[in-house]
Amino acid sequence: MEMKKLALVMATIAALGLAGCNDGDDGVAGTPGADGANGNNGTDGRDFTAVNQWYLAGQSTVAKAAESTISDPAGKAKNVILFVGDGMGVSTLTAARIFEGQQQGKSGEENRLSFETFPYSGLVKTYSSNQQTPDSAPTMSAIVTGAKTKDGMLSITDDAVRGDCASGQGHEMVSALALAEMAGMSTGVVSTARLTHATPAATYAHSVERNWEADSNMPAAAITAGCTDIASQLIDFPYGDGIEVALGGGRTYFMPNTENDPEYGSAGRRNDGRDLTSEWTSKHAGSSYVWNLDQFMSVDLATTKHLLGLFENSHMQYEADRSDDSAGEPSLAQMTSRALDMLKQNDKGYFLMVEGGRIDHAHHAGNAARALEDTVALSEAVRVAMEKAGPDTLILVTADHSHVFTIAGYPVRGNPILGLVRSVDENGEAAKTLSVDANGMPYTTLGYANGPGFGFGSSPVNMASARPDLNLYDVTDVDYRQEATVPLGSETHAGEDVAVYAMGPGAQLVTGSVEQNMLFHVMNYAADLEARAEANQP
Repeated sequence: MEMKKLALVMATIAALGLAGCNDGDDGVAGTPGADGANGNNGTDGRDFTAVNQWYLAGQSTVAKAAESTISDPAGKAKNVILFVGDGMGVSTLTAARIFEGQQQGKSGEENRLSFETFPYSGLVKTYSSNQQTPDSAPTMSAIVTGAKTKDGMLSITDDAVRGDCASGQGHEMVSALALAEMAGMSTGVVSTARLTHATPAATYAHSVERNWEADSNMPAAAITAGCTDIASQLIDFPYGDGIEVALGGGRTYFMPNTENDPEYGSAGRRNDGRDLTSEWTSKHAGSSYVWNLDQFMSVDLATTKHLLGLFENSHMQYEADRSDDSAGEPSLAQMTSRALDMLKQNDKGYFLMVEGGRIDHAHHAGNAARALEDTVALSEAVRVAMEKAGPDTLILVTADHSHVFTIAGYPVRGNPILGLVRSVDENGEAAKTLSVDANGMPYTTLGYANGPGFGFGSSPVNMASARPDLNLYDVTDVDYRQEATVPLGSETHAGEDVAVYAMGPGAQLVTGSVEQNMLFHVMNYAADLEARAEANQP
């Protein structure tokens, strides 16, 4: 494992060297090297930074942006915090901004989410290497490794075939989190989704199939061929001294099937008999494992060096439902705050990824209310980071992809964002009656292009050809599902660009319309992760 670690480091360092000379910096004209083992132009995947078109293009974009008149030098950022709102498209940001403002008693439109005050922003193209509209696996892989890949795969180059274990071996890409560990920095992964879900998993795991979250999810052939499940890769993470903070859901993916969940009594999902929670505390001196709010808030952060928190058997609760959880769960802001308190103790700096994972799930259910509440929760987590992180910290806030979520009609300013559309009259004043469609029926401001459609909670997909009379329902209820044009069991992702916001050293590199894999290069430039990783090798 040590040899592999060094090979990965040398591969990334070699790529930086190529950028500074004329031989090979375009990824085409370089002098071929030996077959991979020395980190040059081999084909075994370890040297993807020297030949991968996505990686080289992102690197080139950052190099040009660094020549601007406002340019922090490479390595000025001591720390990096990456926030990802899963499925947080631009329409979600707009609606959440209004929602938060109206929760504060204002009209809403003038409100700003915490990160909308950042000095730099841009648009991010989210397509994967094989799909116009991606899933979270390739998009997060692009953000944390610097190269696009295929849908369904985690931090594996697109040379591999999804679900084919052997095709991915030797094609693992180094993540920003791995580089930070190699550099001696502290690292953390925080999510309201399962820690083994695609977005958090891409930071620490490599897999040709995002659904291999526990060994019971894997085909026997893949296990025989040497592939390992995602949960075990978190515990067995080989770089540095291991991830310091891991907080989220997915408890049963770390438990053997011979044990029952302490909150729900359901059996663990592991067939291999491993209890990964006890392995965590055995592996790391001064470590803790917690699974509820009281335990989490009681952890002595001054003496705890590694903290694992698994607060649900699967995904954590939506923010709208969090207070109803019998065992108690921390908010995303609380997890972010305590993670930063731990990570800041390392003089060499830290890398922290925080995901608002359930924005995506609420959208898939066609439930705008919960999606907006979780977006506001992410904004609160960013606000905490803005307060706790020093001026030596680069903070990025972005999304992995968007959803087919719309804000439509001509509602009067201040109209409830979850409500029915009430427009303005011929004098520009608020109309006395609701706006109606061609059939005389009212409609909501928020809707979806596809999905389960009108209903409440988990009621079946609405297959009716006629629109319901929304006068008869409370469309602002948290369980209300907005109407959808195309009836589908689950609403889908969308393919348009998402936003990215940046503050701190290197933030000026975030501007215009960029490829998603460019964001890794921003973080790498700002914190000089590869050089720090090389310098820290024995």
